[in-house]
Amino acid sequence: MARSTRAGTAFILVSLVLDTLGIGLIIPVGPRLVASFLGGDLASASGYFGLLFALYSAMQFLCAPLLGGLSDRYGRRTVLLPSLLGGAMSYVISALAPALPWLFVG
Repeated sequence: MARSTRAGTAFILVSLVLDTLGIGLIIPVGPRLVASFLGGDLASASGYFGLLFALYSAMQFLCAPLLGGLSDRYGRRTVLLPSLLGGAMSYVISALAPALPWLFVG
């Protein structure tokens, strides 16, 4: 295997692990985070968190084929780097969210 192929594979695996960690870490704390915006109402927060998670999954379902088509046309690196930057910005917005609507924006 060529050196550049190994480096590319390692880059993709690291970005995949970071993305998986980002989702895996929010699942156990998400409902309590949302409840903190709703005055501690955990029952209502669980519904909002379910909606938030469904929205995340729907966006992945809609945008993954679009990003795949763009990477076929312009190259993986050209599409992957801005996509990772957008994901990082999403995590920052979610981490600094002052209110519940900002979680949905992030």
